[in-house]
Amino acid sequence: MRLLLVEDDVMLGRALKAGLGQDGHATDWVRSAADARTAWIVPTPETVPYEAVIVDLGLPDGSGIDLVRAARARRVKTPVLIATARDRVADRILGLDAGADDYMVKPIDLDELAARLRAIERRANGRVDERRTYGALSIDATAKIVTLRGEKVDLSGREYAVLMALVRRPGGIVSRAQLEESLYGWDTSAESNTVEVYIYNLRRKLGPSTIQNQRGLGYRLVAPALP
Repeated sequence: MRLLLVEDDVMLGRALKAGLGQDGHATDWVRSAADARTAWIVPTPETVPYEAVIVDLGLPDGSGIDLVRAARARRVKTPVLIATARDRVADRILGLDAGADDYMVKPIDLDELAARLRAIERRANGRVDERRTYGALSIDATAKIVTLRGEKVDLSGREYAVLMALVRRPGGIVSRAQLEESLYGWDTSAESNTVEVYIYNLRRKLGPSTIQNQRGLGYRLVAPALP
């Protein structure tokens, strides 16, 4: 998933960004409400939308609650997970009523955070579990296991991230820029042929017709034929 992390604590922000990256998420990290508004609530037309936002409540220039309210007032539907040290029931109610989809109390366990993000994605896409099947291709997103016609396919972390970016839009066209956004945050630059390399590797492992190139537009996932 492409995530925005809104956290002013430097050590925690670095740790969460690193942990989310290891889990396959491309994460942009900002430390203020103002930067979060620019990146998320009032982005430029070129900005690729986030699939979820993780926000702290105590920010140096405002409240995370006000940030969530501002997003919902502008009809921004991005799922929001509040991650905060405030553990009172009244604070949880306030956050959820403001428009957040989930609420976690610090210290944050990375495995639990990963599970909550998977749950948010399931709800957003109307699924009941983490297993996806496209013809002969099967993906267990919890275990990150990909099988083709019953045989396990070994993918690198980046290959898996590209595949999941395509899987989230089955049959739809995903642009090269969108694939790059699924791999890298703001502070990481991609080489000019990076996406093409991962697409080549996926075609080699999943079959040449599984990912189609739509010239000038991007790539499209096609369900492999069943045996």
